[in-house]
Amino acid sequence: MQQQSRASQVSLPKEPVQRAWVALQRFGPALLDRVETELKAAGFPALEWYDVLWAIEREGPLRQRDLAGHMLIARYSISRLVDRMEEDGVVTRRECPEDGRGQMVHATPAGLNLRKAMWSVYGKAMREALAPLSEKEKLQLTAILTKLA
Repeated sequence: MQQQSRASQVSLPKEPVQRAWVALQRFGPALLDRVETELKAAGFPALEWYDVLWAIEREGPLRQRDLAGHMLIARYSISRLVDRMEEDGVVTRRECPEDGRGQMVHATPAGLNLRKAMWSVYGKAMREALAPLSEKEKLQLTAILTKLA
């Protein structure tokens, strides 16, 4: 007998708007928790470290104040996060050429290597989390969520 997923055991409201809202609130964070658990088990830092490093790799060095706008997950304390990452040697801060008061956050070679190593776990966890969906359903989910953004 096939084991039911945790999601299929959750009772959702009957009204469609409430049902959709509850599903978004419950299942989105649950999927991120799965990824976080896998990263932690593999000895990696939190997913937000990956997010910072990937944003810098995609966009180039970013002002610390602009970093949050390029991240995929919410982060409310960018300064403390960057402090910890700098202490660990995965990012550095440098003066912003256009604004002497601002600082640019750069990934170090160690940071880029960390991001790539984390992807091996993150990517696998993401694929496993979305495995119950067909390719068509993944595209439909993307279209639906993009429409809401």
